[in-house]
Amino acid sequence: MLALLDRVRPKVVLIEAPADASNLLPDLTRAGTRPPIAILAYTDSVPVRTFVYPLAEYSPEYQAIRWAKQSRVHVEFIDLPSDVFLGLQDVEWQRLRSGNVSTPEPVSDVEQSQDDNGSDWRTNASPMMVPEPPRSIYERIAERSGEPDYDTFWERRFEHNLSDQAYQLAALTLGRELREEPDPLSWRAENLVREAYMRRRIQEVIASGVEPERIVVVVGAFHAPVLGLENPAITDEELRRLPRRGSKLTLMPYSYFRLSSQSGYGAGNRAPAYFQMAWEQLRVGRFQELPQRYLSELARLLRESGHHRSTAEVIEAVRLAETLSALHDGYAPTLADLHDAAVTLMAHGDRGIIAEALAQVDVGTAIGELPEGVSRTSIQDDFERHINRLKLNKYKSAVAQELSLDLRENRYAKTAQAAFLDLERSSFFHRLRVLGVEFAIAVPSRQDQATWEELWRLQWRPECEIALVEAVLLGETIELATAYQFQQRLNEATAIDSTAAIIRDACLCQLPAAMDAARRRLQELAAESSDLKAIALAADELRQAIRYGDVRKFEVSPLLPLLEVLFVQGCLSLDAAATCDAKTAQELMPAIDQFHRISLEHAEHVEVELWHTELHRLANADDRNPLLSGYAAAILLERGLMATAELSQEISRRLSPGIPADLGAGWFEGLSQRNRPALLARQVLWEELARYVEALDAEQFLRAVVVLRRALGSFTPAQKRQICENLAEFWQVERESAQEALGGRLSEAELQQLAGLNDFNFDNL
Repeated sequence: MLALLDRVRPKVVLIEAPADASNLLPDLTRAGTRPPIAILAYTDSVPVRTFVYPLAEYSPEYQAIRWAKQSRVHVEFIDLPSDVFLGLQDVEWQRLRSGNVSTPEPVSDVEQSQDDNGSDWRTNASPMMVPEPPRSIYERIAERSGEPDYDTFWERRFEHNLSDQAYQLAALTLGRELREEPDPLSWRAENLVREAYMRRRIQEVIASGVEPERIVVVVGAFHAPVLGLENPAITDEELRRLPRRGSKLTLMPYSYFRLSSQSGYGAGNRAPAYFQMAWEQLRVGRFQELPQRYLSELARLLRESGHHRSTAEVIEAVRLAETLSALHDGYAPTLADLHDAAVTLMAHGDRGIIAEALAQVDVGTAIGELPEGVSRTSIQDDFERHINRLKLNKYKSAVAQELSLDLRENRYAKTAQAAFLDLERSSFFHRLRVLGVEFAIAVPSRQDQATWEELWRLQWRPECEIALVEAVLLGETIELATAYQFQQRLNEATAIDSTAAIIRDACLCQLPAAMDAARRRLQELAAESSDLKAIALAADELRQAIRYGDVRKFEVSPLLPLLEVLFVQGCLSLDAAATCDAKTAQELMPAIDQFHRISLEHAEHVEVELWHTELHRLANADDRNPLLSGYAAAILLERGLMATAELSQEISRRLSPGIPADLGAGWFEGLSQRNRPALLARQVLWEELARYVEALDAEQFLRAVVVLRRALGSFTPAQKRQICENLAEFWQVERESAQEALGGRLSEAELQQLAGLNDFNFDNL
């Protein structure tokens, strides 16, 4: 293409890209701009629609733009404007929602790149009888040429064609042949509209006085054959009738991973780092050395990962790749040839050994850069200011990195900003999380109970930039957008637990105004709620927010009265909630845990005595779920609020033949959920359990064994041995004999009994 431009020396260069993005052309070639980059179009109203037009350094469009700037030649984009592309996306979205998917319809240009790989096939057939998708023309071309895939066909026949005139003729011929194929994936209505619009722009340039032979148009091979004057252009009326969505445009850094088909995006380029390498070799006139450079880089990566590879293996791999290329009458090895050679001679037939290294050398980790002052949204600029101010530049990388934060004040720092740098970083990350910008993702901290430590995994991806641009509809800065997002969540909040979560999030984001608004909303909802689980979740969210108060430098006193109100409501709701089935009881145990944790951490602020009273009431109740009654007894025992004599009496009452077996065993399961060392130390418990099991008849035993087996199954092997030793003492068996019996092999009869128990169907009990 560059040779053609040098030969023709056109007055105008026209490029297949959104026409309204032409004003971004100066920024694409500005000093400091480093590909890969992308033009991002997005709607200026909800629902947000976006599409991306990516450019690598070796993209023909990007090189044509650079040539035009260096040659001081007029250049512009001539494809459909972004508002039409986004309008067509809306048409497609509405069509899919209506279920009318029987025929191909216009979709975005981004989706078209996926169609070119034959991956977007639709049918209106019954879901029970989905036919095989039709094989695309690209798959058929690869098969006829004897290549494993179309990418290899294109590389061998086109990328390696170093004769510029022959390349141009081959591309035009391919375009004509593709248009003669009855392939529905190529014949989208959108393609016809785009081509008619591009013809209109070409004809307008000619009408302005530029000779046709002094115009060079850079487009895909499929479109090239029909852009001549012999075909009609789109009319004013047809253009007026096209669907549109108000749109805005911006530039964004892009990544090689996003460009590659391995990312799931599929921009028609599965190995961008490899093709960047090929482009660099072409530019210096040493394309034949590409196999040596590629395989040497692969060997270097293998050595860094601990797999030694000799120079001789690299040399033999180069020779094998060249031989494979010769077998296909190729000018040079393709990427597929290089892969085959590497697997054979550098991985010794095991692709898994070099899979990671292949991914690095094929796809790479390059991320583009844009200088300050380029056309960007206010929220993008705000993001960059935060990245610089918080010293996070090195983390804006395609490679994931972990960052540990200490939110406490650094007393050795020289400035206030430096003293609370990690705290400000944390607030920034949490604000991005609320906005759905996944630049930083929280991971479990090494200090589970530490409020001052956070661990984050940082990785920049183009999706982060897209989400950031979409957030500009909420506010011009990250802080304003986050505050607006909180307000939206509050407007939709109808449950106390979700409202309390907003309070905690606002605390983490250091937005006191949002936290105060959520607190007032929670007060309104709390007066109407009696759902124990929701009350517990809300109270626990407040507990955690209060824990962060000191380290995050905000006043917690307004939250304490609200926590007290929720705690009282939870206490008074406990008895009624315990009238439930076994499944609901399992779900309520975490809620009881949360209230108990609050009673310990905030004993000076909440009604602890009321909580203990309600626990005693539940523990003694015969008409409440036995699992929860046993669990309440376990908490009281743990807190020293149930004496051994009282426990013995309760065990004797609960584990007696007069109580239905499944209820007695259910109570024991609840009791065994907490403070197991204390239970193991109470011999009376195991003696009562032994007597209880001995007194059961066959049917009662089957009912009880379901629950007992589940309860005892969660004990550790050491705890199970202790249980058996307790029982051995009750049965007056020597401890050593018991240990020997437990350590021995099971007899055949015992194994059969266990197998029968495993296979037993308890559903009918």
